[in-house]
Amino acid sequence: MTAMERFFATGRRKTSVARVILQPGSGRVTINKRAVEDYFPRATHRALLRSPLEVVNGVDKFDLHAVVHGGGDTGQAGAVRLGVSRALEKWDGNLRTILKREGMLTRDSRIKERKKYGQRGARARFQFSKR
Repeated sequence: MTAMERFFATGRRKTSVARVILQPGSGRVTINKRAVEDYFPRATHRALLRSPLEVVNGVDKFDLHAVVHGGGDTGQAGAVRLGVSRALEKWDGNLRTILKREGMLTRDSRIKERKKYGQRGARARFQFSKR
C-alpha cells in the first residue's frame, strides 16, 4: 500500500447519500469540508460514524473525508458509517467478516412510506363519521 492510496465508497441511509474517501493518516475526520465536531454536534452521531474504525482498531490510522447531502443528521451519520465500512472493506478484504458480524455492511433500507390518496398519511385514514 502506498502512502497516497485512497479508498472511495458510497453509503446511503433514508434519503442521505455519503461519498467517503478513506486514506492512511492520523485520524482527521472532515465532513463537507468542516470538522466533524462542527458538522455533527451530537456525540452519538460522531460515535456512529467512527464505529467501523473502532471495530477494526483504525481510529488513528486513517483520515476520513466525506461529502454528504440529503436527509437529516441521523440519516447522514448512518450513510457515512456505511461508506466508511465499505471503504475499509476495499482497503482490506479480510475485514469483511468482522464488519459483517457487527452489521456494518448492511444498508438500512427503511425509508419514509408515501402518503396515499384518500388518506391522511401513509396508513392513517381520515376519521370516519357514521352520521
